[in-house]
Amino acid sequence: MRRLIVPVLAAVAVVLGLAAPASATPRPPAPLDYVALGDSYSAASGVLPPDPTAAPQCLRSTRNYPHVLATRLGARLTDVTCGGADTTHFTTAQYPGVPPQLQALSAETDLVTMTIGGNDSSVFINSILQCGAAGLGTLGQGSPCRDRYGSSFEDTVRTTTAPALVQALRDVRAAAPHARVVILGYPWILPASGGCFPVMPVAAGDVPYLRSLQATLNQAVAAAAQQAGATFVDLAGVSEGHDACQPLGVRWVEPVLAGTNPVIVHPNALGEQAMAAAVVDRLPAALTRR
Repeated sequence: MRRLIVPVLAAVAVVLGLAAPASATPRPPAPLDYVALGDSYSAASGVLPPDPTAAPQCLRSTRNYPHVLATRLGARLTDVTCGGADTTHFTTAQYPGVPPQLQALSAETDLVTMTIGGNDSSVFINSILQCGAAGLGTLGQGSPCRDRYGSSFEDTVRTTTAPALVQALRDVRAAAPHARVVILGYPWILPASGGCFPVMPVAAGDVPYLRSLQATLNQAVAAAAQQAGATFVDLAGVSEGHDACQPLGVRWVEPVLAGTNPVIVHPNALGEQAMAAAVVDRLPAALTRR
């Protein structure tokens, strides 16, 4: 009997061994499903080379901070950033063939980033254009823009842009319920005082005026992030000293004159890299170590 049992047990052991799974080798985690939304500061409009997958009107660069960040994180990037976008373009088409940006989101999305709000009500672009024209008219002297427009720009940010930002972020969270939602502030365009007329054609007295407007916008972004449960990346501190009045290699935003970017008053490649680094610093380790 013993002679019979031993071969039978050996055969059973072989069968069980074949049926049992091989020792499990830990699989690497799946790459982050990362969706980039936002405007020209997210698209890096004017920075070469252009993204061949983007609509030409969007002026999107392959060196924008979403691409830099995706490489850093090893993430799978869906980039729908588009120059000129405002909060309405999260839910409505910006151009023919450029669908609402929220269509890129899903329950599978792990990470969402954006800059948005600067184009709402055309406040940002109008302030730059109007204050630039006013500065040229006074040859950089006085505060002609503040004298003419007073609090109107900031009033629009507080009454119109701020609630639109809250709604936009809530819509993002609804479309991507499991994602970490990150919204960046805008890096400083001008120094705290003085300026650099005519490279940035803003009168000396209007430099702090425009800085105040930008601070108000960034405060609205921060408050909206808090209300909607998103992560705010504050660029005010890290971008100090990297404004458009600084020399090439130091500045993160290109000036109106003598700059390297055909889309003026926008981040250059160095600025986009810095924005990506600022996002990494605010992400939890679980995302950065995947």
